[in-house]
Amino acid sequence: QVRLVESGGGLVQAGGSLRLSCAVSGRTFRGYHMGWFRQAPGKERDFVAAISWSGGNVYYADSVKGRFTISRENAKNTVHLQMSSLKPEDTAVYYCAGDPYRVGSRSTMYDYWGQGTQVTVSS
Repeated sequence: QVRLVESGGGLVQAGGSLRLSCAVSGRTFRGYHMGWFRQAPGKERDFVAAISWSGGNVYYADSVKGRFTISRENAKNTVHLQMSSLKPEDTAVYYCAGDPYRVGSRSTMYDYWGQGTQVTVSS
């Protein structure tokens, strides 16, 4: 059983920064590809960023390129999402996802999901 737990969400003003973390337990994290997705009220779950198991390949949605950075610490079984220059449209529940075989922008690629953490950006 793989368990993903997000943390670091909260309320921030536009232009501010937040760092989300996702702690993974239950299996060998090192071999898992990881992704971040977000879902705003009334909208579909959208891709934000992804990182391969080695950290050698990273992917970003166009809407967050240059503002968000995904990283991982395999020794700590943790993946991070550093968010800067936040905008009100970044407001959403952010979800961490993992999969041992696939990495990319489609949510169906990932078998394991966290419960989400709320990020609210005020204008």
